[in-house]
Amino acid sequence: MDATDAPRPDPRPAPTATSMRRALRRARDGAALDPGEAAVLLQARGDDLRDLCATAARVRDAGLAEAGRPGVITYSKKVFIPLTRLCRDRCHYCTFVTVPGRLKRAGHGMFLAPDEVLEIARQGAALGCKEALFTLGDRPEERWPEAREWLDAHGYDDTLAYVRAMSIRVLEETGLLPHLNPGVLGWTDFQRLKPVAPSMGMMLETTATRLWSEPGGPHHGSPDKEPAVRLRVLEDAGRSAVPFTTGVLIGIGETYEERADALFAIRRIARQYHGVQEVIVQNFRAKPDTAMRAMPDAELAELAAAVAVTRLVLGPSARIQAPPNLVDEEFALIIGAGIDDWGGVSPLTPDHVNPERPWPHIEELAARTAAEGFALRERLTVYPGYLQRGEPWLDPRIMPHVRALADPATGLARQDAKPVGLPWQEPEDLPASYGRTDLHRTIDTEGRTGDRRADFDEVYGDWEVLREQVSAGPVPRLSSDVRQALATAADDPTRLTDDQALALFHADGPALDALCRIADDVRRSAVGDEVTYCVTRNINFTNVCYTGCRFCAFAQRRTDADAYTLSLEQVADRAAQAWEVGATEVCMQGGIHPDLPGTAYFDIARAVKARVPGIHVHAFSPMEVVNGATRTGLSIRDWLQQAGEAGLDSIPGTAAEILDDEVRWVLTKGKLPAATWVEVVTTAHELGIRSSSTMMYGHVDTPAHWLGHLRLLAGIQQRTGGFTEFVTLPFIHTNAPVYLAGVARPGPTARDNRAVVAMARLLLHPHIPNIQTSWVKLGAEGAAEMLRSGANDLGGTLMEETISRMAGSAYGSYKSVRDLEAIAEAAGRPHRQRTTTYGVVPAERRAAALASDGHLPELLPVLD
Repeated sequence: MDATDAPRPDPRPAPTATSMRRALRRARDGAALDPGEAAVLLQARGDDLRDLCATAARVRDAGLAEAGRPGVITYSKKVFIPLTRLCRDRCHYCTFVTVPGRLKRAGHGMFLAPDEVLEIARQGAALGCKEALFTLGDRPEERWPEAREWLDAHGYDDTLAYVRAMSIRVLEETGLLPHLNPGVLGWTDFQRLKPVAPSMGMMLETTATRLWSEPGGPHHGSPDKEPAVRLRVLEDAGRSAVPFTTGVLIGIGETYEERADALFAIRRIARQYHGVQEVIVQNFRAKPDTAMRAMPDAELAELAAAVAVTRLVLGPSARIQAPPNLVDEEFALIIGAGIDDWGGVSPLTPDHVNPERPWPHIEELAARTAAEGFALRERLTVYPGYLQRGEPWLDPRIMPHVRALADPATGLARQDAKPVGLPWQEPEDLPASYGRTDLHRTIDTEGRTGDRRADFDEVYGDWEVLREQVSAGPVPRLSSDVRQALATAADDPTRLTDDQALALFHADGPALDALCRIADDVRRSAVGDEVTYCVTRNINFTNVCYTGCRFCAFAQRRTDADAYTLSLEQVADRAAQAWEVGATEVCMQGGIHPDLPGTAYFDIARAVKARVPGIHVHAFSPMEVVNGATRTGLSIRDWLQQAGEAGLDSIPGTAAEILDDEVRWVLTKGKLPAATWVEVVTTAHELGIRSSSTMMYGHVDTPAHWLGHLRLLAGIQQRTGGFTEFVTLPFIHTNAPVYLAGVARPGPTARDNRAVVAMARLLLHPHIPNIQTSWVKLGAEGAAEMLRSGANDLGGTLMEETISRMAGSAYGSYKSVRDLEAIAEAAGRPHRQRTTTYGVVPAERRAAALASDGHLPELLPVLD
């Protein structure tokens, strides 16, 4: 009996011959398989398996030809660095993980010491290795006090801080490229580690939740093995533009249907984010001294079927590998099943996860591969496609290290390259001024160069997946009694139930008029009749950004015609100009420029304060705060403290959009999750740094999302008291990528705007007394209407505004003091200039603002 005839391990009945023939025929014909057909094909054996593998091999060969490397199977020459063998999980098949007592008895530390890490890396570099595979247990300090003590003693906040530090040292002292396998990572973790590693990975293993949740299951008692958690890691990697390795582990008790489900889950994420660089299909091997030592190994026929189905499900462009030390000399079978990569192979270190299975010698692997008609070529830890695309997939800090080892023609490893340590460092200064630095003026006279950036089809992920994800159906209206809800709102808005609030969000006609009158009455009782405004200048110091926010028409690639970056001197000049015409505040935000050092934000604040000591620096969205913190290696709290010392006075509560990740992951590919936004603003408030709060609405959201968002903000304010105001931001659709792609609706209606402002007044009462409307998005008449619907603030003069104007707003980039006061008068209300925190403006500032009418003399008329 050859390997293709091995028995099926699943005791349930095999698929019928008819279902197998049908699935094989559809596979041969190139039809898209469904999960049921994939589950049938996973059970192919004998002639059926040979038929299946032949089809998968043809698909693989077509993909290799399309990639420009026909007949080439790749591998990575690596060293294995087991940074720590401690883990908070308890997987029942694992021999890699141990306990502190065993490490102590063997004379080992809780972690490899830096010298031990570097010695492995240096030996690998001397042998021509190019990859340093960091493998370790998940967050051991959360289970083992000894791990926490080791980290504290060596000056590291957590295991990931040590991973980051060692990655930098390996880059600088050996030139090897780190590939990081630290287990479950969150979005913020990816931001910390991306600058020090060209790729990362984590096996999905399985989506069978029962294997984690049920006692006796292989993952029971392991918090990091919950399938939902691991799928989120794959998604966060994609959102963070991290080339990511994942895979399935077959034969641990999953059914064929569950195995197929895991493959389709990987396909969904790969399609959506384009970040899955390779998929490993690994067969379970029982190990002594584990709870699963009596479990039968996954047979090689089962592995071949799994490889072939993985190839058919993921398609020709997928990179699929099987570990060569686990195939028991059946190289021909596995190559024939459709792999195009053997993974990492080390001439120095053992496979610490499968120590009983030594790596084949590279020469032997090349010979076995050649025997099947393929050439074996070395690749880097990051696959060629990501190297050739560059930003946003590779951070500029590691690009020199990668390029030093890469063949520029193929993106594979340069065969004659020897790793040599290169400096790794944050840029010291803001990037030099370049590009369309007059965009703040010419956006109103010349407009933008085009309606979308050049990488529209790539930077935002897969538009078709998003269209499938967003429901096109109408939002259901509730049957709750609107009259009763209005009565409750008039009597005491704090007693509104969620059902009543949702009913009011849908109000229209006379009911909407009544809602707005009630909100206006609440406004009057809370803050009086005065309409406030601030004389401020917006300074957007760069629009270069690769985060992939799908609603944003401001962000540009560094090579796009409308891209620009300001120097520190230019930022300070603009602040000084604003002060001369009466400003009390500058509001500064920018794109997440890849070359921007984490300390640049401190430099910007210092430069402004040095030039204009008395101006209020309202700057840096929560996304920018996280970017600065992760690039400097500081905690969010420490970064904010240093920003405050540099001159930061308050932060804008932008980057909120809708604080519900269901909506956020449609609106943005890579921006911070809702929980991280909350962490930033609450930490700022705790430090005495106040913030605004915002909501952008009218895209793919529903009133239920608006309600959840406002309830969340009210809860934060009750705890911290740090919000100065709530700002309503209607979605500007005209040039927004998510609208151009047919995913979002064309902004909110006039009814929506009135309902949102009125309900913000009621749901945030009495916690956030100031409700701001946006003249730049609604115009003067629209803003006046919002003042009659519960708003009391008009925001600022702005002096320059590029974000909304790039999106297609038709209402200009600035308003004079007189313009803003006229809006208040149109609503029948008095007006008052205010400070950022709604205080009284000094007489000198007021006089300067009146003398210049609050705008710069060189500003030009709006382009029609």
